[in-house]
Amino acid sequence: MPKNYLLIPGPTPVPQDVLLEMAREMVNHRGAEFASVLKTSTELLKKVFKTQNDVLILTASGTGGMEAAVANFFSQGDPVLVGICGVFGERFAKICKTYGLNIKTIECEPGKGVEPEVLEKTLKENPDIKGVFLTHNETSTGVTNDLKELAPIVKQNPERLLVVDAVSSLGAIDLPTDELKIDIVVTASQKALETPPGLAMVSVSELAWKYNEKANLPRFYFDLKQAKKFLEEGATPFTPAVSVVFALKKALENILTRGLEENFKRHKFLGRAVREAIKALGVTRLLTDERWASDTVTPVVPPENVNPDELRKYIRNKFGVVLAGGQGSLKGKIFRIGHLGYVEPTDILVAISAIEVALENLGYKGIKGKGVQVAEEVFAEYYKN
Repeated sequence: MPKNYLLIPGPTPVPQDVLLEMAREMVNHRGAEFASVLKTSTELLKKVFKTQNDVLILTASGTGGMEAAVANFFSQGDPVLVGICGVFGERFAKICKTYGLNIKTIECEPGKGVEPEVLEKTLKENPDIKGVFLTHNETSTGVTNDLKELAPIVKQNPERLLVVDAVSSLGAIDLPTDELKIDIVVTASQKALETPPGLAMVSVSELAWKYNEKANLPRFYFDLKQAKKFLEEGATPFTPAVSVVFALKKALENILTRGLEENFKRHKFLGRAVREAIKALGVTRLLTDERWASDTVTPVVPPENVNPDELRKYIRNKFGVVLAGGQGSLKGKIFRIGHLGYVEPTDILVAISAIEVALENLGYKGIKGKGVQVAEEVFAEYYKN
Protein backbone atom coordinates (compact mmCIF):
# COMPACT_ATOMS: atom_id res chain seq x y z
CA MET A 1 0.00 0.00 0.00
CA PRO A 2 1.26 3.52 -0.74
CA LYS A 3 2.27 5.72 2.15
CA ASN A 4 -0.54 8.05 3.21
CA TYR A 5 -0.12 11.74 3.95
CA LEU A 6 -3.07 12.70 6.15
CA LEU A 7 -3.57 16.43 5.58
CA ILE A 8 -7.04 17.07 6.92
CA PRO A 9 -8.04 19.32 9.84
CA GLY A 10 -8.58 16.33 12.10
CA PRO A 11 -7.96 13.70 13.06
CA THR A 12 -4.35 14.57 12.36
CA PRO A 13 -1.21 12.42 12.14
CA VAL A 14 0.09 11.04 15.44
CA PRO A 15 3.78 10.50 16.29
CA GLN A 16 4.92 6.90 16.81
CA ASP A 17 5.97 7.44 20.42
CA VAL A 18 2.47 8.72 21.20
CA LEU A 19 0.82 5.77 19.44
CA LEU A 20 3.02 3.36 21.38
CA GLU A 21 1.66 4.72 24.65
CA MET A 22 -1.69 3.23 23.62
CA ALA A 23 -0.10 -0.23 23.41
CA ARG A 24 0.39 -0.34 27.18
CA GLU A 25 -1.41 -3.01 29.17
CA MET A 26 -4.71 -1.80 30.56
CA VAL A 27 -4.65 -0.39 34.09
CA ASN A 28 -7.27 0.18 36.76
CA HIS A 29 -8.94 3.48 35.98
CA ARG A 30 -9.56 3.88 39.73
CA GLY A 31 -5.97 3.02 40.63
CA ALA A 32 -2.87 5.01 41.54
CA GLU A 33 -1.14 4.65 38.15
CA PHE A 34 -3.99 6.16 36.19
CA ALA A 35 -4.54 8.84 38.84
CA SER A 36 -0.95 9.98 38.36
CA VAL A 37 -1.28 10.10 34.57
CA LEU A 38 -4.59 11.96 34.72
CA LYS A 39 -3.30 14.58 37.16
CA THR A 40 -0.05 15.06 35.24
CA SER A 41 -1.91 15.41 31.94
CA THR A 42 -4.20 18.00 33.52
CA GLU A 43 -1.28 20.08 34.75
CA LEU A 44 0.43 19.88 31.36
CA LEU A 45 -2.80 20.96 29.68
CA LYS A 46 -2.93 24.07 31.85
CA LYS A 47 0.38 25.12 30.31
CA VAL A 48 -1.00 24.67 26.80
CA PHE A 49 -4.24 26.48 27.70
CA LYS A 50 -2.10 29.19 29.36
CA THR A 51 -4.39 29.16 32.37
CA GLN A 52 -4.51 28.71 36.12
CA ASN A 53 -8.19 27.82 35.84
CA ASP A 54 -9.55 24.31 36.28
CA VAL A 55 -9.04 22.05 33.27
CA LEU A 56 -11.19 18.93 32.95
CA ILE A 57 -10.67 15.97 30.63
CA LEU A 58 -13.77 14.29 29.21
CA THR A 59 -14.06 11.11 27.19
CA ALA A 60 -15.81 12.62 24.19
CA SER A 61 -15.20 14.36 20.90
CA GLY A 62 -14.82 18.12 20.75
CA THR A 63 -18.58 18.40 20.32
CA GLY A 64 -19.03 16.79 23.72
CA GLY A 65 -16.89 19.55 25.19
CA MET A 66 -19.00 22.14 23.37
CA GLU A 67 -22.19 20.64 24.79
CA ALA A 68 -20.67 20.64 28.27
CA ALA A 69 -19.84 24.34 27.82
CA VAL A 70 -23.55 25.04 27.31
CA ALA A 71 -25.20 22.60 29.71
CA ASN A 72 -23.11 23.46 32.76
CA PHE A 73 -23.31 27.25 32.83
CA PHE A 74 -26.66 28.43 31.49
CA SER A 75 -30.38 28.16 32.16
CA GLN A 76 -33.34 27.90 29.82
CA GLY A 77 -34.14 31.23 28.21
CA ASP A 78 -30.76 32.79 28.93
CA PRO A 79 -29.88 35.31 26.19
CA VAL A 80 -26.63 34.40 24.43
CA LEU A 81 -24.77 35.53 21.32
CA VAL A 82 -23.10 33.13 18.90
CA GLY A 83 -20.58 34.20 16.27
CA ILE A 84 -21.04 32.02 13.18
CA CYS A 85 -18.19 31.81 10.66
CA GLY A 86 -18.92 28.31 9.44
CA VAL A 87 -20.13 24.84 10.38
CA PHE A 88 -18.75 24.80 13.92
CA GLY A 89 -20.19 28.17 14.86
CA GLU A 90 -23.48 26.80 13.57
CA ARG A 91 -22.96 23.76 15.80
CA PHE A 92 -22.61 25.94 18.89
CA ALA A 93 -25.86 27.69 17.91
CA LYS A 94 -27.62 24.34 17.44
CA ILE A 95 -26.49 23.14 20.86
CA CYS A 96 -27.68 26.36 22.48
CA LYS A 97 -31.03 26.05 20.70
CA THR A 98 -31.39 22.42 21.77
CA TYR A 99 -31.00 23.48 25.41
CA GLY A 100 -33.57 26.25 25.07
CA LEU A 101 -31.32 29.29 25.20
CA ASN A 102 -32.43 32.57 23.63
CA ILE A 103 -29.99 32.92 20.75
CA LYS A 104 -28.81 35.89 18.77
CA THR A 105 -26.21 35.40 16.07
CA ILE A 106 -23.57 37.26 14.14
CA GLU A 107 -23.35 35.52 10.77
CA CYS A 108 -20.26 36.04 8.64
CA GLU A 109 -19.73 35.57 4.92
CA PRO A 110 -17.80 32.38 4.05
CA GLY A 111 -14.12 33.09 4.50
CA LYS A 112 -14.57 36.01 6.88
CA GLY A 113 -14.59 36.31 10.65
CA VAL A 114 -16.37 38.35 13.30
CA GLU A 115 -15.70 42.06 12.90
CA PRO A 116 -14.92 43.76 16.24
CA GLU A 117 -17.23 46.70 15.51
CA VAL A 118 -20.11 44.34 14.71
CA LEU A 119 -19.59 42.45 17.96
CA GLU A 120 -19.44 45.67 19.96
CA LYS A 121 -22.56 47.09 18.31
CA THR A 122 -24.51 43.87 18.86
CA LEU A 123 -23.60 43.72 22.53
CA LYS A 124 -24.52 47.36 23.07
CA GLU A 125 -27.90 46.74 21.47
CA ASN A 126 -28.38 43.62 23.63
CA PRO A 127 -26.95 44.45 27.07
CA ASP A 128 -28.73 41.48 28.66
CA ILE A 129 -26.52 38.94 26.81
CA LYS A 130 -25.16 36.53 29.44
CA GLY A 131 -22.72 34.62 27.28
CA VAL A 132 -20.87 34.99 24.00
CA PHE A 133 -19.81 31.90 22.02
CA LEU A 134 -16.93 32.33 19.57
CA THR A 135 -15.04 29.89 17.38
CA HIS A 136 -11.34 30.64 17.57
CA ASN A 137 -10.47 28.70 14.43
CA GLU A 138 -13.23 27.67 12.01
CA THR A 139 -11.92 24.76 9.96
CA SER A 140 -14.85 24.64 7.54
CA THR A 141 -13.93 28.06 6.12
CA GLY A 142 -10.29 28.44 7.19
CA VAL A 143 -11.04 31.46 9.37
CA THR A 144 -9.24 32.43 12.58
CA ASN A 145 -11.02 35.00 14.70
CA ASP A 146 -8.71 37.48 16.43
CA LEU A 147 -9.61 36.88 20.06
CA LYS A 148 -7.12 39.50 21.19
CA GLU A 149 -9.47 42.02 19.57
CA LEU A 150 -12.77 40.31 20.35
CA ALA A 151 -12.28 39.14 23.94
CA PRO A 152 -11.86 42.64 25.47
CA ILE A 153 -15.10 43.72 23.78
CA VAL A 154 -17.00 40.83 25.35
CA LYS A 155 -15.42 41.47 28.74
CA GLN A 156 -16.37 45.14 28.79
CA ASN A 157 -19.02 43.57 30.97
CA PRO A 158 -16.81 41.56 33.34
CA GLU A 159 -19.78 39.44 34.46
CA ARG A 160 -20.51 38.22 30.92
CA LEU A 161 -19.24 34.73 30.07
CA LEU A 162 -16.92 34.27 27.10
CA VAL A 163 -16.99 30.73 25.70
CA VAL A 164 -14.44 29.74 23.03
CA ASP A 165 -14.27 26.73 20.74
CA ALA A 166 -10.52 26.14 20.39
CA VAL A 167 -10.85 22.56 19.17
CA SER A 168 -8.70 23.14 16.08
CA SER A 169 -6.43 25.85 17.42
CA LEU A 170 -5.19 25.10 20.92
CA GLY A 171 -1.50 24.25 20.73
CA ALA A 172 -1.13 25.55 17.17
CA ILE A 173 -2.31 29.16 17.46
CA ASP A 174 -1.54 31.25 20.52
CA LEU A 175 -4.49 31.40 22.92
CA PRO A 176 -3.63 33.11 26.23
CA THR A 177 -6.75 32.07 28.15
CA ASP A 178 -6.13 33.93 31.37
CA GLU A 179 -4.67 37.04 29.76
CA LEU A 180 -7.81 37.40 27.64
CA LYS A 181 -10.09 36.50 30.56
CA ILE A 182 -11.76 33.71 28.61
CA ASP A 183 -14.10 31.84 30.92
CA ILE A 184 -14.56 28.55 29.08
CA VAL A 185 -12.26 27.09 26.43
CA VAL A 186 -13.01 23.81 24.70
CA THR A 187 -10.52 21.70 22.77
CA ALA A 188 -10.01 18.08 21.76
CA SER A 189 -7.22 15.55 21.48
CA GLN A 190 -7.22 14.82 17.75
CA LYS A 191 -6.12 18.17 16.34
CA ALA A 192 -3.04 20.18 17.26
CA LEU A 193 -2.46 18.08 20.39
CA GLU A 194 -1.15 15.20 18.23
CA THR A 195 -3.25 12.53 19.94
CA PRO A 196 -5.88 10.11 18.60
CA PRO A 197 -9.55 11.08 18.91
CA GLY A 198 -11.44 10.38 22.11
CA LEU A 199 -10.86 13.23 24.55
CA ALA A 200 -12.33 16.70 24.99
CA MET A 201 -10.84 19.21 27.41
CA VAL A 202 -12.58 22.18 29.01
CA SER A 203 -11.06 25.01 31.03
CA VAL A 204 -13.38 26.71 33.52
CA SER A 205 -12.89 30.10 35.21
CA GLU A 206 -14.06 31.15 38.67
CA LEU A 207 -16.79 33.27 37.10
CA ALA A 208 -18.01 30.26 35.12
CA TRP A 209 -18.23 28.20 38.32
CA LYS A 210 -20.43 30.93 39.80
CA TYR A 211 -22.70 30.60 36.79
CA ASN A 212 -22.65 26.84 37.31
CA GLU A 213 -24.18 27.23 40.78
CA LYS A 214 -27.28 28.87 39.26
CA ALA A 215 -27.50 26.98 35.96
CA ASN A 216 -30.51 24.69 35.67
CA LEU A 217 -29.98 22.90 32.36
CA PRO A 218 -30.04 19.08 32.55
CA ARG A 219 -26.71 17.29 32.54
CA PHE A 220 -25.44 13.91 33.61
CA TYR A 221 -22.52 12.50 31.65
CA PHE A 222 -21.17 15.99 30.98
CA ASP A 223 -21.58 17.29 34.55
CA LEU A 224 -18.37 19.28 35.00
CA LYS A 225 -18.93 19.79 38.72
CA GLN A 226 -18.77 16.02 39.14
CA ALA A 227 -15.69 15.86 36.89
CA LYS A 228 -13.96 18.43 39.09
CA LYS A 229 -14.87 16.53 42.26
CA PHE A 230 -13.55 13.22 40.92
CA LEU A 231 -10.35 14.83 39.60
CA GLU A 232 -9.39 15.70 43.16
CA GLU A 233 -8.99 11.96 43.70
CA GLY A 234 -7.30 11.41 40.35
CA ALA A 235 -10.33 9.86 38.73
CA THR A 236 -13.23 10.56 36.38
CA PRO A 237 -16.96 10.09 37.09
CA PHE A 238 -17.25 7.42 34.39
CA THR A 239 -14.86 5.06 32.62
CA PRO A 240 -12.37 7.20 30.68
CA ALA A 241 -10.53 6.44 27.46
CA VAL A 242 -7.57 5.17 29.48
CA SER A 243 -5.22 4.50 26.58
CA VAL A 244 -5.87 7.90 24.99
CA VAL A 245 -5.05 9.64 28.29
CA PHE A 246 -1.66 7.88 28.33
CA ALA A 247 -1.12 9.02 24.74
CA LEU A 248 -2.17 12.58 25.59
CA LYS A 249 0.39 12.80 28.37
CA LYS A 250 3.19 11.81 26.01
CA ALA A 251 1.99 14.18 23.28
CA LEU A 252 1.83 17.11 25.70
CA GLU A 253 5.34 16.34 26.96
CA ASN A 254 6.56 16.37 23.35
CA ILE A 255 4.86 19.68 22.55
CA LEU A 256 6.10 21.42 25.68
CA THR A 257 9.62 20.07 25.22
CA ARG A 258 9.69 21.60 21.73
CA GLY A 259 8.15 24.74 23.19
CA LEU A 260 4.73 26.25 22.61
CA GLU A 261 6.19 29.26 20.83
CA GLU A 262 8.08 26.98 18.46
CA ASN A 263 4.82 25.15 17.79
CA PHE A 264 3.08 28.42 16.97
CA LYS A 265 5.95 29.43 14.69
CA ARG A 266 5.91 26.13 12.77
CA HIS A 267 2.17 26.33 12.18
CA LYS A 268 2.47 29.94 11.05
CA PHE A 269 5.04 28.98 8.42
CA LEU A 270 3.04 25.92 7.34
CA GLY A 271 -0.03 28.07 6.76
CA ARG A 272 1.92 30.77 4.95
CA ALA A 273 3.66 28.23 2.70
CA VAL A 274 0.37 26.62 1.68
CA ARG A 275 -1.30 29.95 0.94
CA GLU A 276 1.64 31.26 -1.08
CA ALA A 277 1.87 27.99 -3.02
CA ILE A 278 -1.83 27.99 -3.88
CA LYS A 279 -1.63 31.58 -5.11
CA ALA A 280 1.41 30.69 -7.22
CA LEU A 281 -0.51 27.94 -9.01
CA GLY A 282 -2.66 30.56 -10.69
CA VAL A 283 -5.51 28.20 -11.47
CA THR A 284 -6.73 27.89 -7.89
CA ARG A 285 -7.53 30.52 -5.30
CA LEU A 286 -7.94 30.87 -1.56
CA LEU A 287 -11.42 30.97 -0.10
CA THR A 288 -10.35 33.05 2.88
CA ASP A 289 -9.40 36.71 2.93
CA GLU A 290 -5.86 36.51 4.30
CA ARG A 291 -6.77 38.88 7.10
CA TRP A 292 -8.62 35.90 8.59
CA ALA A 293 -6.37 33.14 7.26
CA SER A 294 -5.91 30.13 9.51
CA ASP A 295 -2.52 28.64 10.32
CA THR A 296 -4.08 25.18 10.62
CA VAL A 297 -6.21 24.69 7.49
CA THR A 298 -6.43 26.30 4.05
CA PRO A 299 -9.63 26.05 1.96
CA VAL A 300 -9.03 26.15 -1.78
CA VAL A 301 -11.40 26.98 -4.64
CA PRO A 302 -10.37 24.80 -7.61
CA PRO A 303 -10.40 25.86 -11.28
CA GLU A 304 -13.73 26.03 -13.04
CA ASN A 305 -14.98 22.68 -14.31
CA VAL A 306 -12.86 20.80 -11.75
CA ASN A 307 -14.87 18.92 -9.17
CA PRO A 308 -12.95 19.28 -5.90
CA ASP A 309 -14.08 15.89 -4.63
CA GLU A 310 -12.93 14.17 -7.82
CA LEU A 311 -9.63 16.04 -7.55
CA ARG A 312 -9.21 14.83 -3.97
CA LYS A 313 -10.01 11.26 -5.02
CA TYR A 314 -7.41 11.42 -7.81
CA ILE A 315 -4.75 12.79 -5.45
CA ARG A 316 -5.52 10.19 -2.80
CA ASN A 317 -5.45 7.25 -5.22
CA LYS A 318 -2.34 8.34 -7.14
CA PHE A 319 -0.20 9.87 -4.39
CA GLY A 320 -1.63 8.79 -1.04
CA VAL A 321 -2.30 12.42 -0.08
CA VAL A 322 -5.56 12.74 1.85
CA LEU A 323 -7.20 16.17 1.70
CA ALA A 324 -10.54 17.29 3.14
CA GLY A 325 -13.67 18.29 1.27
CA GLY A 326 -16.04 21.18 1.86
CA GLN A 327 -18.64 21.21 4.62
CA GLY A 328 -22.12 22.66 4.85
CA SER A 329 -22.86 25.17 2.10
CA LEU A 330 -19.32 24.69 0.74
CA LYS A 331 -19.69 20.96 0.18
CA GLY A 332 -18.62 20.12 -3.37
CA LYS A 333 -17.23 23.62 -3.92
CA ILE A 334 -13.82 23.58 -2.23
CA PHE A 335 -11.13 21.28 -0.92
CA ARG A 336 -9.17 21.87 2.26
CA ILE A 337 -5.52 21.31 3.10
CA GLY A 338 -4.96 20.60 6.78
CA HIS A 339 -1.61 21.60 8.24
CA LEU A 340 -1.87 21.15 11.98
CA GLY A 341 -0.51 18.80 14.57
CA TYR A 342 2.23 16.37 13.60
CA VAL A 343 2.77 17.90 10.15
CA GLU A 344 6.15 19.03 8.84
CA PRO A 345 7.24 21.10 5.80
CA THR A 346 8.10 17.94 3.88
CA ASP A 347 4.46 16.79 4.13
CA ILE A 348 3.30 20.10 2.66
CA LEU A 349 5.79 19.90 -0.21
CA VAL A 350 4.45 16.45 -1.09
CA ALA A 351 0.86 17.72 -1.00
CA ILE A 352 1.53 20.78 -3.15
CA SER A 353 3.46 18.67 -5.65
CA ALA A 354 0.57 16.20 -5.84
CA ILE A 355 -1.93 19.01 -6.44
CA GLU A 356 0.28 20.45 -9.20
CA VAL A 357 0.66 17.13 -10.99
CA ALA A 358 -3.04 16.32 -10.64
CA LEU A 359 -4.08 19.66 -12.09
CA GLU A 360 -1.65 19.30 -14.98
CA ASN A 361 -2.96 15.82 -15.73
CA LEU A 362 -6.46 17.29 -15.74
CA GLY A 363 -5.45 19.69 -18.48
CA TYR A 364 -4.19 22.80 -16.66
CA LYS A 365 -0.78 23.71 -18.07
CA GLY A 366 2.04 25.95 -17.05
CA ILE A 367 1.88 25.47 -13.30
CA LYS A 368 4.03 22.46 -12.47
CA GLY A 369 6.75 23.27 -10.00
CA LYS A 370 5.73 26.85 -9.27
CA GLY A 371 3.78 26.13 -6.09
CA VAL A 372 6.48 23.84 -4.72
CA GLN A 373 9.14 26.44 -5.48
CA VAL A 374 7.27 29.14 -3.56
CA ALA A 375 6.64 26.80 -0.62
CA GLU A 376 10.33 25.87 -0.55
CA GLU A 377 11.25 29.54 -0.33
CA VAL A 378 8.96 30.00 2.67
CA PHE A 379 10.38 26.95 4.40
CA ALA A 380 13.94 28.09 3.71
CA GLU A 381 13.12 31.17 5.75
CA TYR A 382 11.64 28.98 8.50
CA TYR A 383 14.76 26.82 8.81
CA LYS A 384 17.04 29.83 8.58
CA ASN A 385 15.30 31.39 11.57
